[in-house]
Amino acid sequence: MNVRAGLEECRRLGMGAVVVLGHPDYYPRFGFSSASRFGIKSAYDPPGEAFMLIELEPGCLHGASATVRYHAAFDDL
Repeated sequence: MNVRAGLEECRRLGMGAVVVLGHPDYYPRFGFSSASRFGIKSAYDPPGEAFMLIELEPGCLHGASATVRYHAAFDDL
């Protein structure tokens, strides 16, 4: 599945936003931007430009303040 199809599936499932830890030259072409501008932090201390999100439902993160944690399976990577 490509990124656009994945985002469309997330919209179909009613998700308001998607978070990625990825290459800062790749994901912005799909609408992702720095998560920090939305008040969202990562529990893992990634480079700021690599931790991004996209609001699938515009405004859903207005006033948000949260820390993203991945499933424990990612702890050993």
